[in-house]
Amino acid sequence: MIYAADLVTKTVALRALEGEAPLVVIQDVLQFRVIFNSGAAFSMGTGMTFVFTLVAAGVVVAIVRTARKLGSRAWAVTLGLLLGGALGNLTDRLLRYPSGFGRPTQLQGHVVDFIEVLPGHFPVIDYFPVFNVADSAIVCGGILAVLLAWRNVQIDGTREGRTAGESE
Repeated sequence: MIYAADLVTKTVALRALEGEAPLVVIQDVLQFRVIFNSGAAFSMGTGMTFVFTLVAAGVVVAIVRTARKLGSRAWAVTLGLLLGGALGNLTDRLLRYPSGFGRPTQLQGHVVDFIEVLPGHFPVIDYFPVFNVADSAIVCGGILAVLLAWRNVQIDGTREGRTAGESE
């Protein structure tokens, strides 16, 4: 679901906004503008696109392998968010310019970002990074993973330190 939402929203953003001025939804709060990001958040590591591609592929493999042990609905949602987000950005890294089938550059495609909040008005730093649905899913999945780990909820649905049948 996340993967499909990411692909559809990027396609719509590209068709409607590429080469255009930002589309202001709420003045000084939310706008849509297309950028192509070869790096990570805040455009860090722009020369490391190949590394990010390999990391994303590794994350996808790790999530798929871990999913076999799932016994927790909360972890299923968490891993689904992380997997959908990782696949969305990995698809861009594999298929978008300058990568793609038949091109000399492989595993170095740029991720399409288009959601911008508080443009030029973000507190503490000058700007908040422009992002996409996949990025949002990764952040939400990461937060959920931290909360589940903090609550000692295991992938299989058990809680660390408790025996089966013991209640909260």
